[in-house]
Amino acid sequence: QPSFILLDEPFSGIDPLTVKDLQEIIRELAKSGIGVLITDHNVRETLSVTDRAYILKSGKIFRKGRPDELSNDAEVRRVYLGDHFRLN
Repeated sequence: QPSFILLDEPFSGIDPLTVKDLQEIIRELAKSGIGVLITDHNVRETLSVTDRAYILKSGKIFRKGRPDELSNDAEVRRVYLGDHFRLN
């Protein structure tokens, strides 16, 4: 059994129903003790299934934290998310 799984852009180009199914699979993997590493530009979909996230800027970690912390961070909003981003 693997300790970790890396998912590269898992939410890219799939329909909303499949996104929900995939999010549930990711949650089940995490519950079973498998670490899940996700790289994706679909921020809302990704943050909804993560315990913590890292925002990269120019190839370096710009900010890290829980999804709610990052979505409320003024600098993260200014640099990456934008003023209108909502987690839910």
